[in-house]
Amino acid sequence: MPVKRFVALLRGINVGGNTRLPMAELRTLCEEIGWTDVGTYIQSGNVLYRAAGEASEHEARLEEGIGRGFGFEVPVVVRAGADWSRIVGSNPFEEAARDEPNRLMLCLSKLPPNPGAGEALQDRAKDGERVHLSGEAIWIHYPEGAGTSKLSPSLINRLVGSPVTARNWRTAVKLERMLAE
Repeated sequence: MPVKRFVALLRGINVGGNTRLPMAELRTLCEEIGWTDVGTYIQSGNVLYRAAGEASEHEARLEEGIGRGFGFEVPVVVRAGADWSRIVGSNPFEEAARDEPNRLMLCLSKLPPNPGAGEALQDRAKDGERVHLSGEAIWIHYPEGAGTSKLSPSLINRLVGSPVTARNWRTAVKLERMLAE
């Protein structure tokens, strides 16, 4: 099986104090799993690495390792590096990416989004929020910021049908660059 580049996105770590996971310890765990060329980006749980196998296998192994080593459950979403470029390239909100990159979120779910998830989210959007489902990517532009939005993580998870993790446009682009290096 060929070795490929991957990106793993951990949901909800190092926010609020309940799920603290130091990046150095996360890198060590990933190396113990057998991944190579492991790197992280910022404290929110972005891991880049090389490995053989499928993304879903990697998700399960990292979730199990975090549970065993740190004592809590964290949903993990993994995408192959080649897929990441395609996903980032599907951004429908070019103006928001240019003008408000921290208010444009790329959301990815563990499982394919439920049919109609994009429309259901857009129906609940307020204050100029825009939602677009593009394949597996859910793009949300929060012109007033995500912190006060009615599109809460729990609502998004429920409407999409599985755990979702989000990265702002700046982080998505930085990860794409790092994968290409």
